[in-house]
Amino acid sequence: MSKAVFYHAGCPICVDAEQVVLRYLDESKLNTEIVHLGTARNRIEEAESAGVQSVPALVIDGNVYHINYGASLEDVKKG
Repeated sequence: MSKAVFYHAGCPICVDAEQVVLRYLDESKLNTEIVHLGTARNRIEEAESAGVQSVPALVIDGNVYHINYGASLEDVKKG
């Protein structure tokens, strides 16, 4: 089974993207984890290492998909 990680920072754009995107992901093919970088600040480095530059972003099997634009990771680090 493939792994997906949805990174976000809790902003309205991120929350909306989470609801829309996750509604369409096939749970029989993907094991999906939601990571709120505002509350899980220790995972920001992990997101950066995965190639995430802004949130919301979805990482599936090492491929990064940036969705809309809520905040840069640099802004998330400051927050």
